[in-house]
Amino acid sequence: MASGAYDSSTPQLDDTADDGEGRYRAVAGTAIAAAIVAALSPLAFFDWWLVVVPVIGIVLAILGLRAIRQRPDEFVGTPLAWGALLVSAACLGGGLVSLSVTYARELPEGFVRLDYGMLQPLPGDPPDAIPDTARAMDGKDVLLKGYMYPGKQQRDIVQFLLVRDQGDCCFGGNPKITDRVLVQLNDPSRPKGIHFSQRLTKIAGRFRIHPTGTAVLDGGVLYHLENAVAR
Repeated sequence: MASGAYDSSTPQLDDTADDGEGRYRAVAGTAIAAAIVAALSPLAFFDWWLVVVPVIGIVLAILGLRAIRQRPDEFVGTPLAWGALLVSAACLGGGLVSLSVTYARELPEGFVRLDYGMLQPLPGDPPDAIPDTARAMDGKDVLLKGYMYPGKQQRDIVQFLLVRDQGDCCFGGNPKITDRVLVQLNDPSRPKGIHFSQRLTKIAGRFRIHPTGTAVLDGGVLYHLENAVAR
C-alpha cells in the first residue's frame, strides 16, 4: 500500500520541522545564513576590515528572528538564530578588543604613527613635492605600515622599498614616488634581515627626507626609514 505524503516512516528533511499537527515548517533561511556567517565570525580577530563578518551575522540573525516571529506558521529556527546572534556578538566584541590591544601595543615607546597620506603632495603641487606634514616628521622615530616591493632577493633582506598598497607591490605596478619609502633594517634580533612577504608589514625606524636614486625603481625615492626594525 502506498504511503501518504506525510507518512511517519518518511524521513524528514533537515530544513523542515513538524509542528505536532502534521504541518511542516521550514527553518528560516536567514537563520541558516546567520549560522554560517557566525561560524566565520572569528575572522574578526585578524584584521579591522574583517569585523564586518560578525556584523553581517548579527544582522542576519535579527532578520531570522523577526521572520520566525512574524510568520510562526511557516518558519522555525529560533534556537539557531539566537545561537548565531550570540556567537557573532561575542566575536565582534572580542575581535574589537583584541585588535585595539594589538594596535596600542604595536607602537614602540617614544615613536609616533606615520601613514602614507601624510607623504602626499597637496592638490595642484608637483607629484614629487614634499608636503609640510612629511617635513614635520623628518628626523622622528615613526611606525609605518605598508607592503614590501618585490625584488630579486626573497630572503635575508636588509634593504627594501615599503609601498602603500598591494597593487603597487604585487602586480608589477610602479608606485608613485610619494608612495615609496626606502627601508634600511638594523635589527639586532634579525641581523640577517627578513624574508619577503606579501602581508602588511609594520616597520619602526627613523624617518628621513633625502631624495635619492634607487636601482629598484625608476624615479628614485624621497623618503627613508633608517635603523629600522620589523614589528
